[in-house]
Amino acid sequence: MNIAQDTKEKVKNTEQTPIVAITHGDINGIGYEVIMKALSDQRIFDFMKAVIYGISKIGSYHRNALNLKNFNFNLVRDINAANPKRANIINITNSEVKVELGKETPIAGEIALLSLQKAVEDLKRKNAEILVTAPVSKKNIQIIHPDFTGHTEYLAKSFNIKDYLMIMCSPAMKIGLATTHVPLSKVSELINQEMLTKKIYLFYQTLIQDFSISKPKLAVLALNPHAGENGLFGNEEKDIIYPVINKMQNEGLSVFGPFSADGFFGALKYKEFDGIMAMYHDQGLIPFKTVSFDEGVNFTAGLPIVRTSPAHGTAFEIAGQNIASEKSFLNAIFLALEIYKNRKKYQDNYATPLKLTVEDLQQKEGAGRDER
Repeated sequence: MNIAQDTKEKVKNTEQTPIVAITHGDINGIGYEVIMKALSDQRIFDFMKAVIYGISKIGSYHRNALNLKNFNFNLVRDINAANPKRANIINITNSEVKVELGKETPIAGEIALLSLQKAVEDLKRKNAEILVTAPVSKKNIQIIHPDFTGHTEYLAKSFNIKDYLMIMCSPAMKIGLATTHVPLSKVSELINQEMLTKKIYLFYQTLIQDFSISKPKLAVLALNPHAGENGLFGNEEKDIIYPVINKMQNEGLSVFGPFSADGFFGALKYKEFDGIMAMYHDQGLIPFKTVSFDEGVNFTAGLPIVRTSPAHGTAFEIAGQNIASEKSFLNAIFLALEIYKNRKKYQDNYATPLKLTVEDLQQKEGAGRDER
């Protein structure tokens, strides 16, 4: 069962239909294709009001190229004019922009970032509660904006958030990344006890408030082969990871490890945990995409808004061929709606989230329902 199927009933009874801001991603990739396919079933508007930040002419270009004759965007001047039963689109620019399917072009990167900027402006004004981002090419954006390293980092900076966490989600597993888009050579120097403690606390908390898991069980992966082998292959486990885990266990949190990643996934140990903390990007993403590539969702924990995206990329190689699957994008929408509902319920019952102490977590472990 995929996320969308599993969560429709969970979000259907939300008191207020949330507004979902959708960025169009790279215009030369599959962004518009998965957006249009995901929003083609009118029943989805029972759960949300959709607003795409894009360019209506480019939307029409993709619709015609894909022969999606039964789909139409509803052009609106701003988010307040959005039709609750239509796929609304706001023009982010009046400039003529050329689409070159399957190609990486500087203008595509510029327009992708502009879409994100416009959506964030409305989110900051509280005109929308949820952000779902279509895939971008970091390389394209970096041609003009070299400091752009990804949606996660951009959004954290935009909302002035220091403590955030990328979590890859699917029915099979939830994997958080201690470090994200950094060179592998830099990972070891970035991991320290303070940083890892904050990441794990945030992961533990989001499992409670955003996923309604009352008593999360969290696994922490080792950085080095064989969990360091008592210092033979590295000291990060005994100097950093073990002490952090021991501290949390002493505080009553169900945090275990560090586990050697190969044995952990090879023995299917991930099925025993609600969340898994990986030390670096590929350590978490390789097993995740192996198991959940078609239905995975990227969720950013720690933000004041709910943000998700599909786990796949721009897929330039199949752009315009009408073969891209909308499953991951649809899952991103429905997971965002479920998290929105869970977080709202948590806020109604407890203190403002994302600013809790460890003591709060221990006292409120009984909040919500146990997902397992």
